[in-house]
Amino acid sequence: MAQDYGLPDVELFEDNPDPRVACVLLLDNSYSMSGAPIDALNTGLYEFKQALLADSLARKRVELALVTFGPVEIVTGFTTVDEFDPPHLKAREMTPMGKAITVGLDLLERRKQVYRDHGIQYYRPWLFLLTDGAPTDPIDDALRQLHEAQDQKKCTFFPVGVGEADMSVLKKLAGSAPVWKLQGLQFRELFRWLSSSVSQVAKSQPGTQISLVKPSDNVLRIEV
Repeated sequence: MAQDYGLPDVELFEDNPDPRVACVLLLDNSYSMSGAPIDALNTGLYEFKQALLADSLARKRVELALVTFGPVEIVTGFTTVDEFDPPHLKAREMTPMGKAITVGLDLLERRKQVYRDHGIQYYRPWLFLLTDGAPTDPIDDALRQLHEAQDQKKCTFFPVGVGEADMSVLKKLAGSAPVWKLQGLQFRELFRWLSSSVSQVAKSQPGTQISLVKPSDNVLRIEV
């Protein structure tokens, strides 16, 4: 089971009882991300934090966790935006995407239980996945858990393919959710859009349906 470390919950919720939107970033740091892709990803993560910091509500309501896969590691347990320290990722090993997804889903379920235990309202959490390849481990369990979570509205799954990513696998994982393709290495623009979307959710009332601003086709395109 994934470890849910990071926030001193009692003190945190006493000081800030606002509703939360939990966001897990599943980021591919396999060998194929070496060079320009991993450098652009690191820059994008820094931009992500800066954009969220600029939004006063997002600073109070958004909680981030970061999981890399290449290998699977919980780099950052759930933390508020101001405490989020974007890591300097390095491209390393294979692409165990299946395991990363199950770890991410487990982190979300554990975090939601923490909210319930402390009487904190929460928005539907986000599971954001970014990869430039194909899974090097079995994905059957991840596929089952992910589709179940989507069917039960436990999370919003947002998969993004980069470069030579196997989009057919992402479509299988996504089910009825859209699958996106990043144009080039526009990680900064991608994470700016993601921060804007998460901030938009944080400004709404928990449980309400909102329409996110569509990203520019020059940055992200739906894979059909």
